[in-house]
Amino acid sequence: MPTHVIEKNVSDERGTLLAFLEAQRGGLRRSVLGLTAEQAAAVPSASELSLQALLKHTIQAESNWIERARGGLATQSFEEAMEGWQAGWKPTEEETVAVLLGRWAEVAAETEKFIHSVSLEDTFALPEAPWFPKASHVSMRWVLLHLIEEVARHAGHADVIRESIDGKTAFELVEEESGAGA
Repeated sequence: MPTHVIEKNVSDERGTLLAFLEAQRGGLRRSVLGLTAEQAAAVPSASELSLQALLKHTIQAESNWIERARGGLATQSFEEAMEGWQAGWKPTEEETVAVLLGRWAEVAAETEKFIHSVSLEDTFALPEAPWFPKASHVSMRWVLLHLIEEVARHAGHADVIRESIDGKTAFELVEEESGAGA
């Protein structure tokens, strides 16, 4: 799994954006590499974040943005959206790291399929929320850039949490994933 997107490996803007999104997903996925269930659920800092919670939240965020872009979630009230967002930080017992990673693979495949079926210039209305200007519309390009931003932010959180758990850095995890660290 590459950690850097090299221009010669992608042929167009859509492919480049999807490649950057996948590279950021890889950073978050690697953060749980080789951890026990207890370590993945650990909260080793002043925040309430665990790696498992970051996984669940990030999967939910990606899935929700693609569903919004499809025109879904339009009937959801602000209160319902906030309730879902809060629940998205709390993995259930059944939502093990393996289950979450499997779900993310499905969500990522669905994201790619959807993005290949639309124009990057297609737009949709943002939901009403205090942090969005009223009656705002965004493009599919914006959605991809926002997903890259969202996943990258949480991959950075995951780097700090992982290093707090066992001292492993993102670079060590890349090496371990590639088999070079074995």
